[in-house]
Amino acid sequence: MIRRLFPHPVLSILIVIVWMLLLNAITVGGLLVGLAVATVVPLLTGPFWPNRPEIRFGWPVVEYLAVVVWDIVVANFHVARLILFRRNASLRSRWLVVPLDIRSPEAITALAGTISLTPGTVTADVAADGRALLVHTLDVADEAAEVARIKRRYESRLRRIFR
Repeated sequence: MIRRLFPHPVLSILIVIVWMLLLNAITVGGLLVGLAVATVVPLLTGPFWPNRPEIRFGWPVVEYLAVVVWDIVVANFHVARLILFRRNASLRSRWLVVPLDIRSPEAITALAGTISLTPGTVTADVAADGRALLVHTLDVADEAAEVARIKRRYESRLRRIFR
């Protein structure tokens, strides 16, 4: 019964959290509306998710989030240093093709989003067959090393999260 009412429990929890954050106040009415939205949205979108991925919560997610937050902080300082102290002509911006080992659309979306969240990089496209990402970087000396870093730091961890 509960599984039928909440086909995507994690999505429902996230909807309530985001709703309360957007509301910017904890009220009974706001919580009730958030719970109503968190119940209706997964029920309406459930048919569009026939093959939900199995997601392993716990330590793999915590580790992944820690790596992402650390990389965002470090990249902010790196980009600031580039902008403040280097001439634009000396930037080595590149287009990288990152081949993917992950196949789940949700995992590919998480990887593309993570790359775009990190300052100095943005995911521009996903191959039609889902086997590669096109990534633009602001400053990269060694393209192969940067692709290997993305695969090692993000993709390998997402492979453990999305089974």
